[in-house]
Amino acid sequence: MVYLSPWLPSGRVCLDWAITIGSVILCLLLLPVRLPGMELAGIAPHWLLIWVVAWSVKRTALQGIVAGLVLGLLQDGLTAPHPTHALSLAMVGFLTARLQKQRYTQEDFISVALIVFGMSVLAETVTAIQFSWQQSRFSLPQAYQILSEIWNRHQQVALSSAIISSLWAPVVYYPLNRWWLWMVAQTSA
Repeated sequence: MVYLSPWLPSGRVCLDWAITIGSVILCLLLLPVRLPGMELAGIAPHWLLIWVVAWSVKRTALQGIVAGLVLGLLQDGLTAPHPTHALSLAMVGFLTARLQKQRYTQEDFISVALIVFGMSVLAETVTAIQFSWQQSRFSLPQAYQILSEIWNRHQQVALSSAIISSLWAPVVYYPLNRWWLWMVAQTSA
């Protein structure tokens, strides 16, 4: 029998953390990548949103919020912090965790793709609202013109992001879900 110190995590816990952190780093590295077949109307998949949905679908609302906040702040560190991505990803994590997925659909791939589609539209809408709030410093005619440009562009961005992200969602969800199922099987054995 091997004695493990209560202060040191077991090998399984370390491997779980390594896979979680490694998948987040991979999604962060994929954000700026533009490969053929990965764009729709100039919009690439929102890899961090896909990760937050894949993570939150079988977790609590608090875990979803924390994952969304952390990944949103990481994305803000890589891009412009205004508008913040943390708000939209935290909302995505919370709402995804609160969904009762088993109640609506049984197929994992289809339900996750549908959830990613809806959450992508929500995240882009939150971003457009933040852009709109920033226009209050302009004169009324100038602000009206900028707001109409924001919301006209929002339609294209939200739809393109939702379609391309939902198509790529199984690429992130399947490995994370398989790992989670394997971990549950090992724990119960």
